[in-house]
Amino acid sequence: MFLQVVLIILFLPFKILYRTNRFFFLTCLFHSICAPLYKVTLPDFFLADQLTSQVQAIRSLEFYVCYYVWGDFKHRENKCRDSNVFATFYFIVAVLPYMARLLQCLRRLFEERDPVQGYNGLKYFLTIVAVCLRTAYYVNTGIGWRVIVGIVSAIAAIFCTYWDFVYDWGLLNRQSKNPWLRDKLLVPHKYIYFGAMGLNVVLRFAWLQTVLNFKFDLHRETLATLVASLEIIRRGVWNFFRLENEHLNNVGKYRAFKSVPLPFNYDEDDDKDD
Repeated sequence: MFLQVVLIILFLPFKILYRTNRFFFLTCLFHSICAPLYKVTLPDFFLADQLTSQVQAIRSLEFYVCYYVWGDFKHRENKCRDSNVFATFYFIVAVLPYMARLLQCLRRLFEERDPVQGYNGLKYFLTIVAVCLRTAYYVNTGIGWRVIVGIVSAIAAIFCTYWDFVYDWGLLNRQSKNPWLRDKLLVPHKYIYFGAMGLNVVLRFAWLQTVLNFKFDLHRETLATLVASLEIIRRGVWNFFRLENEHLNNVGKYRAFKSVPLPFNYDEDDDKDD
């Protein structure tokens, strides 16, 4: 019921409940889904990054659709998970957010001729492989799968963690005025940056529990939800330092403004009177 209300409000065409904001969000979402057909902007790839941390939520939506469309709710059963269609989409919905980011990177590589975008695309390609292997391991457990999944996922996680620190956050610069950080910092306390890096590493590797199967008195689905929640926390921390680095880069390239134009309607009559 709550999900239905949210969707109705989101697509509501009337000039109420922040219609401009809602349509801006839908536009960015559409651009992310249709990548690489549209020019990639900061809101587009930033939103796509958020979706990569919502894989478990998207899978839950898949289950809701399966449970109610297949009619299992009428008999209080859960047979739709056993269907081949559900298993196929279980892979697809997990890959889609990363595929969107990969295609966005390829679009930027083609337009900007920046090899960094190619390496960023490689990062998402490795992540797609790791996600597919972890999904296969979730369906068919075995010692062979565990070794393969552990190795590939560790390589992808190390690559992603390095990219978080060096490219997304602009840290780990040994030659900067703030050793192992960067020259300009918006947060006055340096230990916060080191603490954020440590927290990012811990939360980035939280998926290890799904592979190593440490013994906890928790249901498998409960544990998966807990790991997904930790990923959302990690993404929240990542957002702060990613936007901080983006702002400082804009200042350094003389692209910063005193007031950033937002995608909202506003009245400029007062300015004209002045």
